[in-house]
Amino acid sequence: MDKTLIKTIGALKKSGYQPRSIKDEIRQNLIQKIQSKENPFPGILGYEDTVIPDTERALLSRHNILFLGLRGQAKTRMARQMVDLLDEYIPVIAGSEINDDPLLPMSRFAQDIIAAQGDDTPIEWIHRSQRYGEKLATPDVSVADLIGDIDPIKAANLKLSFADERVLHYGIIPRSNRGIFVINELPDLQARIQVSLFNILEEGDLQIRGFKLRLPLDILFVFTANPEDYTNRGSIVTPLKDRIQSQILTHYPKSIETSLQITEQEANIDKIQLDRVSISDMIRRLIEQVAFEARGSEFVDKKSGVSARLTIAAYENAVSAAERRAIINEEKTTQVWMSDLVGIIPSVTGKIELVYEGEQEGPYQVAYNLLEKATRTIFGQYFPNPDSFKKKKSKTEGQEDNPYKGITRWFDAGNSLDVFLETRDADKVQLLYKVDGLYALVKKYFNTASETETGLLMEFVLHGLAAHSLISKKVIDGKIEFKDLMGSMINLGNVHFDESDFADDDQQ
Repeated sequence: MDKTLIKTIGALKKSGYQPRSIKDEIRQNLIQKIQSKENPFPGILGYEDTVIPDTERALLSRHNILFLGLRGQAKTRMARQMVDLLDEYIPVIAGSEINDDPLLPMSRFAQDIIAAQGDDTPIEWIHRSQRYGEKLATPDVSVADLIGDIDPIKAANLKLSFADERVLHYGIIPRSNRGIFVINELPDLQARIQVSLFNILEEGDLQIRGFKLRLPLDILFVFTANPEDYTNRGSIVTPLKDRIQSQILTHYPKSIETSLQITEQEANIDKIQLDRVSISDMIRRLIEQVAFEARGSEFVDKKSGVSARLTIAAYENAVSAAERRAIINEEKTTQVWMSDLVGIIPSVTGKIELVYEGEQEGPYQVAYNLLEKATRTIFGQYFPNPDSFKKKKSKTEGQEDNPYKGITRWFDAGNSLDVFLETRDADKVQLLYKVDGLYALVKKYFNTASETETGLLMEFVLHGLAAHSLISKKVIDGKIEFKDLMGSMINLGNVHFDESDFADDDQQ
């Protein structure tokens, strides 16, 4: 029967409708998806063998869930996708504040209207998208926000005393009855507010002021929490945690490949940018490696974590840096060069929390150092590791085998190379050809590379050698300056980053 034709309780009864709890509803729909080999959490990458199976087991067990993990680990996204496991439409008594089931009324409003109208009581159908409630836990959240309170205006309008149940204003949790309710960052919720959730989770009782209510609320609760919050801002009180049946640990991508897929999926790059700017797999991997380096850095607070949003924002900035350069130079197409990665620094500084040593170093310098470490790591995947030639026992053997000898000798002879950030593509390639041995090295290992790819690899070699302390690199005044290492010893180290290039207003 067409649901739009069922508009009263009487018609609903004749249709054969049978009430079921939301957890049973989700369980049955999940079973169907599993049987049909359909992924219940599309777009969630890297959790196929860990978080998703744990979540499916919890939902099959009709459990409330706590997602515990660092920021940027798709906790809230997982919760929101559970809406797709609900039935498309369910019937409710028309006008009910708490989505009363027509055959299992709970509220005083629903019971009174059914007593008055019987099978003629009007019903309405609500979509699954209306059955989701979410609240970010902040210190100012009150019991009234979540549970409810007495509404003096309602009491005045209806001319009722405060002792009458009809003067109650329900909070967001009762209004999420027969739906999914999510509390994000649960430890931020004050302990006394967490206590108010005890009976709702276990018995379905509501404690509003002096009223003794027993509303068997039908809700799937999903909580999210960051382990950092346990020490910095609060904790989940033990009795509440005990009432949450399944605690599921989330994690960051375990491989570059998974991280690449996430960034590709989430990055906001429009077609105009894609038509104008190409980005090589090498550059993509380098950007992802920055996040991996940050998660292991001694300067970054590991308890805070490094969100996947870092690489997404960095990817977007890298493409935009190349696009901006192409617009300035009136070039129809371009690629993301190594020099364009200077533009991802602002994407990194805002996504990492530094420990004391990192604060002393400075956020911009730490971000730049992470980029250098990522370059060093990725370089070894494309070219021989320069460090292996430093360890040769025989000087003669080392000199003969060292493929970088011609390049470093060119710089040792007093030559330098200034690569401006806004240089045209053709001019940059010609500039790179000036370095003796650079083109020959790239062709030795990538003899089928196109002209564009060869140019990028030539630039990559210079950055890789600088990252391995074979030549010096300095970023200043809109350019990257490559020199011999000994000639740059006046600087503090072979790689220097000038914060003024990126933060004119933040200098201290």
